[in-house]
Amino acid sequence: MKAMIQDSKKNQVKSVGKKFLFIAALFLFGFSIQAQDKKAKDLLDQVTSKVKSYDNITIDFKYSLNNSKENINQDSKGNVTMKGNQYVLNFMGVTKIFDGKKTYTIVPEDEEVTVSTFNEKDDSAITPSKMLTFFNSGYRYNMDIIQNVKGRKIQYIKLVSTNPKDQRKEVLLGIDVQTKHIYNLIEVGKKGTKTTLTVNSFKTNQPLSKNQFTFAGSKYPNYYINKLD
Repeated sequence: MKAMIQDSKKNQVKSVGKKFLFIAALFLFGFSIQAQDKKAKDLLDQVTSKVKSYDNITIDFKYSLNNSKENINQDSKGNVTMKGNQYVLNFMGVTKIFDGKKTYTIVPEDEEVTVSTFNEKDDSAITPSKMLTFFNSGYRYNMDIIQNVKGRKIQYIKLVSTNPKDQRKEVLLGIDVQTKHIYNLIEVGKKGTKTTLTVNSFKTNQPLSKNQFTFAGSKYPNYYINKLD
């Protein structure tokens, strides 16, 4: 049972990792696909232009998973620091570090560290650049509703996958009209599941340690190191 719970945590961490890297792809690399909606493209270009100037980004977030039919309502908090394609993600008691070459998944509850090497030729590898390639080849997008959230105008852009096997009905990307920062990311599944990633705190150009994205094995002397390759 403990192993099943831990696997569930790891899968959710991986899912959130994908979402943040998806956001990072928008932030750091921009869009190159032909726009279905010029206004949507112009707004995304503004987001990209502004955030590309940042040396690093630190985000505190809330992650919600809801399915009314299955009576599922789960909320979790976490944080991530990103610089280029490197990142440190903390979520549900698990830490993921990507130093640009290897990913380290640290699970204190199991006293285990899983290490895997990034393969640029692996199409399923999760990095901002790979997410950008995936996005460019599989989505349509257009402007959606605009909402007032505590005095902030949030403009949503709707993204729909062109892959009929995709289990997501749509993805909604909320952008703060004034700051041109990502406010939230909403995924609506075809079976009623809705996941929402909301940015609670967005900081840029923070002073980072030179070892910010370096795994230090000395901090985990009694941990089992599981090398996958």
